[in-house]
Amino acid sequence: MITIKLDELISALAPAEKQALEQAANYCVARAGSEILVEDYLLALLDGSDSFLNKVLLQFSLSADTLRTILLESVGYQKTESRNPVFSTLLVNWLEEAFLITKLQLQQSSIACLALLLAIQDRPEKYARTRYGQFFSDIPREKLMALMDGLQAEVLSAMSVSGAGSALQQFTKSYTQLARDGKLDPVLCRDEEIRQIVDILSRRRKNNPILVGEAGVGKTAVVEGLAQHVIAGLVPPALTGIELLELDMGLLQAGASVKGEFERRLKAVIDEVNASPKPIVLFIDEAHTLIGAGGQAGGGDAANLLKPALARGTLRTLAATTWSEYKKYFEKDPALARRFQPVQVLEPTITQATTILRGLVSRYEVAHDVYLRDDAVVTAAELSARYLSGRQLPDKAIDLLDTACARVKNSQHATPIRLQAIATSLAEKQRLQTALLRDQQHGLPVEPGQLAALERQIPQLEQEHAELSAHWQEQKTLVAQLVASRNPEVSSLLSAADNQSEITAELVDVDVEAPETVLAALAELQQSQGILIHHEVTPQVVAEVISSWTAIPVENLIEAPSARVVEFADRLRARIRGQAHAVSLIERAVKATAAGLGNPLAPTGVFLLAGPSGVGKTETAVAVAELLYGGERFLTTINMSEFQEKHSLSRLIGSPPGYVGYGEGGILTEAVRQRPYSVILLDEVEKADPDILNLFYQIFDKGIANDGEGRVINFRNTLIFMTSNLASAEISSLAAGETPVMTDSITETIRPVLAKHFKPALLARMNIIPYLPIANDVMHELVLLRLQKLSQRIASRGIALTFDAAVVTAIAESCTRTDTGARNIDFLVNNYLLPAISDRILKALTQQENIRGIRVVQDEYGNFELIIG
Repeated sequence: MITIKLDELISALAPAEKQALEQAANYCVARAGSEILVEDYLLALLDGSDSFLNKVLLQFSLSADTLRTILLESVGYQKTESRNPVFSTLLVNWLEEAFLITKLQLQQSSIACLALLLAIQDRPEKYARTRYGQFFSDIPREKLMALMDGLQAEVLSAMSVSGAGSALQQFTKSYTQLARDGKLDPVLCRDEEIRQIVDILSRRRKNNPILVGEAGVGKTAVVEGLAQHVIAGLVPPALTGIELLELDMGLLQAGASVKGEFERRLKAVIDEVNASPKPIVLFIDEAHTLIGAGGQAGGGDAANLLKPALARGTLRTLAATTWSEYKKYFEKDPALARRFQPVQVLEPTITQATTILRGLVSRYEVAHDVYLRDDAVVTAAELSARYLSGRQLPDKAIDLLDTACARVKNSQHATPIRLQAIATSLAEKQRLQTALLRDQQHGLPVEPGQLAALERQIPQLEQEHAELSAHWQEQKTLVAQLVASRNPEVSSLLSAADNQSEITAELVDVDVEAPETVLAALAELQQSQGILIHHEVTPQVVAEVISSWTAIPVENLIEAPSARVVEFADRLRARIRGQAHAVSLIERAVKATAAGLGNPLAPTGVFLLAGPSGVGKTETAVAVAELLYGGERFLTTINMSEFQEKHSLSRLIGSPPGYVGYGEGGILTEAVRQRPYSVILLDEVEKADPDILNLFYQIFDKGIANDGEGRVINFRNTLIFMTSNLASAEISSLAAGETPVMTDSITETIRPVLAKHFKPALLARMNIIPYLPIANDVMHELVLLRLQKLSQRIASRGIALTFDAAVVTAIAESCTRTDTGARNIDFLVNNYLLPAISDRILKALTQQENIRGIRVVQDEYGNFELIIG
């Protein structure tokens, strides 16, 4: 026999039968029984003159009192001492048999008393030895079945009226009713998709649209928009008055462990939709779960039930799924795919996302009771599009704005972070002081300077804490006044009153002044004291949320893009020494795009950086990612020497259908899909197979590419760098000449060398930038920068590290003589300087020697020597 979980059996009981089971447990406890018996349950089912069991006994002229006496005598012999009774095995088996009869014979969704009686009659060998089994044996099974149309008619009618017995009521949710109640958010910028859905739903046959798009682009919102159009009367007569119901596949499958139960439920839904006097459109979210009723691909239980109705047009269905799931499930079943008409839902642009957010402002202001500024809305759309990878607009922008609202609301009730940090630091130092004093009292050695420092620091922290607490209370009072003044009731009274005294103190908890006065006072305080509490959602708050999610500094986020671009060249020149011509060419492309004058259908820039090793080509890409895009995490580096075979193309764009790795995405396309605003570095591009480079024709020209799954990947917001050592000899030769050579002249000279490897059409799509060998004076500057960074690291240990001029000159000359260029600086520092300095510091720590300074000099043999100060 099929074993069914006990909790599933209890959930399947009808309300009256479930209540009777609870009463049976009470009977068992009252008689101090260890098990809840069938007799206990039958006694509970007898309670109430209107119970179904009493009506059955009355119909067959059987005495309810006689049955009660039989049951009481039976349980009287089974008394034990137990406070935690369990279900008896016979009772569980009885419920399992009734469950199967309910689902397979009666075609009902809930176990009723009728199924329980039929279970006793169907197994006479099990219940014949019991007195209650003999009692029920006098009832003919055929007549008992016939009672279902009579005695249960009123029960079924009542259930139908209340909706409890309706499959649509159990397994669907009405979007149109939610729209009538005003519980749906406004849907903007989706008129075209809604128009396509209306056209498809108006067909005579195969009128089933399926919304296909990435997660978070707003597929469900489009359906909500359709429901609002229906309620507002903005649809053609064919769709006027329809009910848009969402079919909950989870509810449909819950508890349907018995074979055939899921299909029975779905068929009941289809039958009720077809029989409904009001036209119904079913919405199935995550429609791929139809395949195999949400199981493995290739099943098709639910899908096969729907296919005939979908093809005839009698069941209008609106579905939604992602592209990957559509290709994985629907395209593998052409018979199902042809019954649906795909409607592509693309990610909205930043402008459209801003419009969508503006439509939600009032909802979030009411939900969080905060004021939401429009510039914060614009900032949320822009920053989420640029810095939140792996998610789509408008979903990520909405989440960002929601979190910013919550942060502002919480700041009005929570202690500021700065105040918490001071309190934590103060508590730590007080604990340390207490511990040191205890050690001192017990005669243990304590460093005298440490206690003296704590005695100075603790009063300072206490004073800082007191001052900051006072500042917080001042700002808190002003924020309360500002929030109160923005209350609609207060605002109307303020505008109607002749003077402030006319507003009664009972209206609000704080004294209300004019909003302009309070705002000016608050701004002055926050400028001098810092922001301790937020009164509204500002771009600063949005940037702080992004910073907490991505670890990008807030100052980089709130800096205006135009200001960042204007200062970009100077910052890049400070990072990339000796390549001023390269910085100028990159600056031109970046400024043109920032000003809106670049080609909108191409990447921000495509640059081929050609030159010797160690001159700053790779560092240029790293610097651009940090200065323009928010950090090195927005740099995708691909070593093209790993793509020397033709078949390795699939690693870049993803494997096609039918191949290993399909659906996992490619290194290049997946990186750009998740971070559309980023820098791409194709390192050593000349080592890739020429056929691999054919992929980049369309990327460089049109700014798009198709990945292995057929999705269009947008490269138009990327900056693409390629590095190559081709023509290094020619560039070095020209740079070594006595006469300075113009960059354009070098470019024309090396172009024939590059053309031997790159096809002319591909080379024409690149901006060639020659990187010159690093001059001696520039190399000297780079060595100084590297040694300064090392000094700063060692200074954190309280040690002053200095270098003799001869050391700097020796390192610079060594790097100039090698082919590795500036890369040799790190090699010399890491292999010669750092080991010697580390050994000396560790030796001093071991011997408890106090080192205040180290000076690095060069001895007469050219070796580095340390002088301890």
